[in-house]
Amino acid sequence: MKMIKAAHIFFDYIRRDENDNIEEVNEALSDLNLEIEKGSFVCILGHNGSGKSTFAKLINGLQCPKDGTILVGGMDTQDESKLLKVRETAGMVFQNPDNQIIANVVEEDVGFGPENIGVPTDEIWKRVDASLKAVGMQAYRLKSPNRLSGGQKQRVAIAGVMAMKPECIILDEPTAMLDPNGRKEVLKTAHELNKREGITIVHITHYMEEAVEADRIIVMDKGRAVMDGTPREIFSRVDELKALKLCVPQITELSYELKKAGVNLPEGILTREEFVAHILPMMKEAARKRQ
Repeated sequence: MKMIKAAHIFFDYIRRDENDNIEEVNEALSDLNLEIEKGSFVCILGHNGSGKSTFAKLINGLQCPKDGTILVGGMDTQDESKLLKVRETAGMVFQNPDNQIIANVVEEDVGFGPENIGVPTDEIWKRVDASLKAVGMQAYRLKSPNRLSGGQKQRVAIAGVMAMKPECIILDEPTAMLDPNGRKEVLKTAHELNKREGITIVHITHYMEEAVEADRIIVMDKGRAVMDGTPREIFSRVDELKALKLCVPQITELSYELKKAGVNLPEGILTREEFVAHILPMMKEAARKRQ
């Protein structure tokens, strides 16, 4: 079943002068077509200006396309009568959690979304409890968000979206402002929600290592989807990614360079464990031959 379907999407950013005359038009999305399955974990990669964050805002109905159609759970994001339901179905977590956290106490912030959509009080607190438990933040429910680390704040933001019971969560570069530990916390939470709760995750990032465990990777360039496949399929295309101003995970690039130098390694190695499993027998055999 399709969670998201984008068909022939075009979107422009228009800059106007003080008299409302058009000064500049920048095309952000150009005939974008893609579908995302319900329950999947999809990473969208692309360099700055590729259109990935613009696409995220279109999914949530924060912006409308100039042309084309986006369906979320079968609902057209341009149908104003369905817009609230679209945003309940597809929740958004932004890059900076401080832009999303508005209450002085963690549990109140998590309950803010369900309260706004008219959820009864008893049900709100059940959702707050369940959401904080899902992201591992129960112990911080009475704390001020100002006293939390970046990774903890981002988990609170995810809990706030979860409390609205979405079928899909869009993570728009949620780890860009976090340290490595904070990034691990947020990614672990996202993968657990996907596996345990069946929530569709659309993760927009420019960190290649974050995409390794996704079910699928979509690479965007100039407002279009130019590559689409599993992490192994995408990261096997090292030269193509570099031509798009993207890198690959460090261990993948090391394997790629060794393979070019004549070492018999498979394409698209994604993890250190996988690399060691292939290289160690070769090293042992080489050492045996030298004896």
